[in-house]
Amino acid sequence: MRLLFIFIDGLGLGSDKPANPFILTDTPGFNRILEGSSLTSSAAGFVGKEASLLKLDATLGVSGLPQSATGQASIFTGFNAPAYLGEHTNGFPNYKLRKLLASRGMFGQLKRKGYKVCFANAYRPAFFEMLRRGLPGERYSCSTLITYYGGLRFFSLEDLNNRKALYMDITNDILLRMGCKVPLITPEEGAHRLLKISSLYDFCLFEYFLSDLAGHMGEEKEAVRVISILDRFIGTLTEQLDPGEEFLLVSSDHGNIEDFTTRDHTLNQVPALLVGDYKLRQELQPSMSCLTDILPNVYKVLEWKDEIHAD
Repeated sequence: MRLLFIFIDGLGLGSDKPANPFILTDTPGFNRILEGSSLTSSAAGFVGKEASLLKLDATLGVSGLPQSATGQASIFTGFNAPAYLGEHTNGFPNYKLRKLLASRGMFGQLKRKGYKVCFANAYRPAFFEMLRRGLPGERYSCSTLITYYGGLRFFSLEDLNNRKALYMDITNDILLRMGCKVPLITPEEGAHRLLKISSLYDFCLFEYFLSDLAGHMGEEKEAVRVISILDRFIGTLTEQLDPGEEFLLVSSDHGNIEDFTTRDHTLNQVPALLVGDYKLRQELQPSMSCLTDILPNVYKVLEWKDEIHAD
């Protein structure tokens, strides 16, 4: 079974109160997927015809607010990074986390087991200048580092224009405002492109982090805009996905955008939205309760077809 993993930074399962922008935003895509419910904590535990919604603990037994560096490292290695450091660490990975990502990063692990993998995000030209120097400095995300340590090819804006990659904002709006020669696309077109890209691989990762930035901004208009894009994007992915061939996982590292009462991260549990084969979703559900459970279950999805054949 092929697996498409959409990682959304800073997306927790919030309440059903107006302080949650998911309540204020029209989300027909999520409502259809969840058969009438919104993407909130009250919908956790939902199991429908095409999707299941689980809730994952992002604190991992360590006091304090979950943060990006340790949360993402935990997802991408299957190892409890906050416990390893003794604290939640924000921003970019420090030396110890970079060593962890180098030795246990999911791309390297999957490649060693013979899987064909990719990070679908496109990078701007300035990044490739730094890449030629071996990624000097310390301001690189966990996703960039596992791609680098895993020996994967980084996609460029040329790849994006050839429909072989997707920019982190999905629509290319940010690139256009920076003066890059790329087309403006809709979230629906972005979903179609990503499905075509992922069809070439066993495992494909796409990262979206404007949700975390919107949460820190605390501006309702921007939060609604971001949620609307995600709703159209993920809604289209689920409509077009072939459940007999591909499985979709949507998750996050910590809460943020789902609570207008703070501009900081939250203690809310994060979603694990599973879309695809019903029996496979039921198989995964008992073993998914926190961030470190994501990678072991990636293997279960990828091995699923072999299990069916073995029966």
